[in-house]
Amino acid sequence: MVHSDAGTLDAVFSALSDATRRDVLERLGRGGGLTVSELAQPHGMSLTGFMKHLRVLEEAGLVSRTKEGRIVRCALSAAPMQEAAVWLSHYEKFWAGGLDPAASAEAMVRPGRNIAPLLG
Repeated sequence: MVHSDAGTLDAVFSALSDATRRDVLERLGRGGGLTVSELAQPHGMSLTGFMKHLRVLEEAGLVSRTKEGRIVRCALSAAPMQEAAVWLSHYEKFWAGGLDPAASAEAMVRPGRNIAPLLG
């Protein structure tokens, strides 16, 4: 069993479940600190609506905000994503090369194969 802080993982995966929030993280990862307005502009939604997305990212610990006068800048905080990546890595064997459950099942039941030894 994989042990991790369930609350943190839940918040990270919930935050990552939305395309707008994933785009924000991608843009912050490419361009360093961006203003809230710069982040909101390509999404075609009200600033109030966008702020809800930003709040979810902040609560998950994925984004930090700093205020410089009247300008609010956002920065990526990747540590929670690293924790999620570590959690996911324990399951990599299920999608990594060579492990094809469908092919294995098909090989077990193909015509002419004696499956009696497999049944115990």
